[in-house]
Parts: sequence; structure tokens; C-alpha cells
Amino acid sequence: MDSASALIDERIRQLGDWRGKTLARVRRIVREADPGIVEEWKWGRTPTWSHGGIVCTGETYNKVVKMTFAKGAALTDPSGLFNSSLEGNVRRAIDIHEGDKVDEAALKNLIRDAVALNLAGKGGRPKIPSSVKNKPSLRRVGARRTG
Repeated sequence: MDSASALIDERIRQLGDWRGKTLARVRRIVREADPGIVEEWKWGRTPTWSHGGIVCTGETYNKVVKMTFAKGAALTDPSGLFNSSLEGNVRRAIDIHEGDKVDEAALKNLIRDAVALNLAGKGGRPKIPSSVKNKPSLRRVGARRTG
């Protein structure tokens, strides 16, 4: 079995057009954003980057290279990179068309935020230690108290 990195290399070579170049650029950005990222090859054809869970995928279609963020709906996107799958409750995606410019700094920040979300635990919320769990006044600063 080939390694995931080798399979991604091969996919980039096979595309041989703007999509291959775009996928290679996306891959470089992802790896620069998080040197601890793990490359995987999922569902028989999809480059996937993980750290503490899936961060994003790099799918290629005829007219678009799509970066799908597994927990994108939970991320803030101040630069407005997400432009696809906006109606979902969990995922968000960035469709990159031929000739599109990618804001590399904003994308790196989004990737780092996605990794942090994965590492924070389920739902992106840090796990509350049991020593704090039963003390409502220590749970969250600014939390509303009810009567």
C-alpha cells in the first residue's frame, strides 16, 4: 500500500492542469500552517489532512478544487473564505476556481483554528475538569446565573 503522501503526489501529477497546481498550493499552505498535520488518503480518492481529527480535505472536480473543513461551521471566518456548503450545520467549504487568488495568511489562520478546535475536544469546547464541574461559579466567567 502506498503512503498517503505518495498518493497525493500522484493525484497532483495525474491532474496535470490548474487543479493539480491548486491542490499542490493548498497542500503547501496546510503543511506550513501546521507542521504536525498528518496526510491521509480517505474514501479511495480524497487527500485529507488531520490533527486531532480531520481538519480538511482537498477534493478536485472538473471546475473547482474544494477544501472542506470538517468542523467549519464552528469556526469564525473573518476573511470570508468559506463560499460553499454554507447551509450545513457542521461542514463548510472553500471552492477555488481556475484563476482565483487564495489569501494564504487567512487560510493558514483558518487551518490553525481548525486544528485548535480539534484539540480542544468534542464540539470545540475545552473539557471541564471534574473539580470545576460541580462549582457553577467557576465554570464560565460571564455566564448568566438564573434566580
